[in-house]
Amino acid sequence: MAEMEPLIRSHAADEEKPMDLDELANRSGGVANRKAARVASLDVFRGLCVFLMMLVDYAGSIFPAISHAPWNGVHLADLVMPFFLFAAGVSIVIVYKKVSDRVEATWKAILRGLKLFMLGVFLQGGYFHGVTSLTYGVDIEKIRFLGILQRIAVGYVVAAMCEIWLPWQRRRGDGFRRNYHLQWFVALFLSVIYLGFLYGLYVPDWQYVVQSDSSLVTANSTNVYEVKCSVRGDLSPACNSAGMIDRYILGVNHLYAKPVYRNLKECNISSQGQVPQNSPSWCHTPFDPEGILSSITAAVTCIIGLQYGHILIQSQHHKERLWNWSLFSVSLMGLGLLLTFFGVPLNKSLYTISYLLVTTASAGITFCILYILVDVYGWRWLTFVLEWMGKHSLSIFILVTSNIVVITAQGFYLKSPHNNIVHWIISRFVNK
Repeated sequence: MAEMEPLIRSHAADEEKPMDLDELANRSGGVANRKAARVASLDVFRGLCVFLMMLVDYAGSIFPAISHAPWNGVHLADLVMPFFLFAAGVSIVIVYKKVSDRVEATWKAILRGLKLFMLGVFLQGGYFHGVTSLTYGVDIEKIRFLGILQRIAVGYVVAAMCEIWLPWQRRRGDGFRRNYHLQWFVALFLSVIYLGFLYGLYVPDWQYVVQSDSSLVTANSTNVYEVKCSVRGDLSPACNSAGMIDRYILGVNHLYAKPVYRNLKECNISSQGQVPQNSPSWCHTPFDPEGILSSITAAVTCIIGLQYGHILIQSQHHKERLWNWSLFSVSLMGLGLLLTFFGVPLNKSLYTISYLLVTTASAGITFCILYILVDVYGWRWLTFVLEWMGKHSLSIFILVTSNIVVITAQGFYLKSPHNNIVHWIISRFVNK
């Protein structure tokens, strides 16, 4: 995020010579003691992420085609998370390019990640009740532990540890793949661990109890939903091992209560967001799309972002950077599409390997385009709004996630609290 990741600014006139990072990387204890400049195209890229997040959050219910895919597939909303993780990886390379004290830099990176994680719990743990409620507060027994910022925090810490401890050599002539082969080994190791748990764990039958005060149930009773599984390697919403891991470690009451797979045809969800009692049992159960297992491959996205950052730092010319980025992106895209051809689905909720590769490649291609517009041709006037949003991305995220702006607008009404502009928009365009 802008406030948490100081970056260097690249100007078109200066890009034809090597980037001198020594002054920017001279840090007491491994972290810069003065504010660094920024890469304009990276700010624009991050601003684009924020804009897409706002677009799909507020317009996704009106235009379902841009909202999250119910399960398999990739919609516009499914690109936001990997784009944020990619930007974090690129930024880390610049922040930790030269570290004088690895231990101190490690502790500072962990502390930064913890701050981001706790902020995410506060914003997405259930404390804020959304645009349809003027209340706030959360039951500690039902607080959600994981979310968007928490996932970014995990990816940030993992990638930062790789960048601080794992560069094998620093000679420019050897290329980034040989320089940082240990980072690639970590990415491969995490992917193997992920695949082992996803396809190797046995998922038994399980049940979920819904109390009468749950928003998923309209009757005044307690419902017990039996989910039949007894399988291994299943990638369906009901019986995947990622959900089982979260239920065992976090507890079912601490997961996301309204998973996007409720929009599947099998669940027959109503326009008011209610799941009928005759729907399959798994339609009523919580599931966290930012769960523990899928966070492993999410961290790999950050590690791949590191490699794009290495190209940015080590390459001396625009053409060299763009060629390496493009070759890298096309290779990732081809491998990801090949995996989908062989049956590995594109799935954001599980953060499958194919989804990891395709979305990271999409982020790389998008970054190339923005780099050409902003840093090569210098057309910053076209993207100055996105650049500003990228510099203040964390503040904007807080405002959007907590619905502070929307809640403030709801506070002004005519005669009745429900007679406000937000309620009018929801009733007219969302729940029509």
